[in-house]
Order: sequence, then structure tokens, then C-alpha cells
Amino acid sequence: VLYLFCAALTEHKILFLSSSYQRLTDACRALLALMFPLKYSFTYVPILPAQLLEVLSTPTPFIIGVHSIFQSETQELLDVVIADLDGGTVNVPECVHISLLPEPLLQQTREALSMVLDPELEVADLAFPPSTISVSSLKMQDKEIRAVFLRLFAQLLQGYRWCLHIIRIHPEPVIRFHKV
Repeated sequence: VLYLFCAALTEHKILFLSSSYQRLTDACRALLALMFPLKYSFTYVPILPAQLLEVLSTPTPFIIGVHSIFQSETQELLDVVIADLDGGTVNVPECVHISLLPEPLLQQTREALSMVLDPELEVADLAFPPSTISVSSLKMQDKEIRAVFLRLFAQLLQGYRWCLHIIRIHPEPVIRFHKV
């Protein structure tokens, strides 16, 4: 998930493969939801019809879902990150370099996600673990995952105002982003 998240943020081509149309739609929508408060402004097609498979050769970034019966048509794509939802794998081609989150944010996000998705890990090494571990409902787990990514954005973007410069040589002041 973090590879796909970073690939979407760094404007790479992302292709989801599955034999389930519902799973394709859910995965594409979930990736967009994790990017909140940012908006994805490139091509977004949760289910691509067979007649439009040549769209996968486009030079622009995209998030597209394709039924797995067309997997053979996607083999020659060299610059596309392919997420096989049925097999649970993410294939990143050698020519694609995905910039991951900076440390320690990457490790903190991984730990937070693992605590949401598998809360038993928190008490696995305790000599006397508590008798009951509360497992969140799916709705609550969704909110917890969103909170992890929202916290990540808050940490990534904190202090951005130090990079804003006001230029007053125009009749109206202009705000410019400048990172030194």
C-alpha cells in the first residue's frame, strides 16, 4: 500500500489487475481516499473496457483498473506499476524508481498501519498478554487507516509556511513557494 501511495504521489502509472470488478473499483477508490486532502488530477479509470486497452500506453500518469483476463496485454508495459489484487503482489519495473517516504516517517507509518491492521502485534511479545484484544469493526478500521495517512500528511507538510515568500513589486502581493 505504501508503494502504491508513494507511486501515486510521485505521478507514476498505476495499474490494478483483478478478476473482480468490485475489487478493482474498491482498490482504485481506496488509493484516492488515502491521498486526502490532495486531489488526483490525472487519468482515473476504475474499470477500463477491453476496447480501450491501448490507453495503457499513454505517456501520462494514471490509476486504472483492468480485469485480469487481459493480463497478457499488460506484460509489455515497461513503465507501469502493476498491483495484482488477486495474488496480493505489487510489481515495480526496473526502470521505475519510486521515491518512498523519508525516514523516520516511513517506519512510523508502517508501524501505525500494522497496529491498525493487526492489533495482536502490539502484545505479541508480552509475557502476560491481556486476555482480550479489541478488534476494530471494518468502519472503525477504515477511519483509523485514514487517520494514519492524514497524520502522515500533517507531518510531511508541517512548516510549509516558512517556504512561502511574498513578493511586493507588483500592484497585488504575490505569494511564491520557495524552498531553499
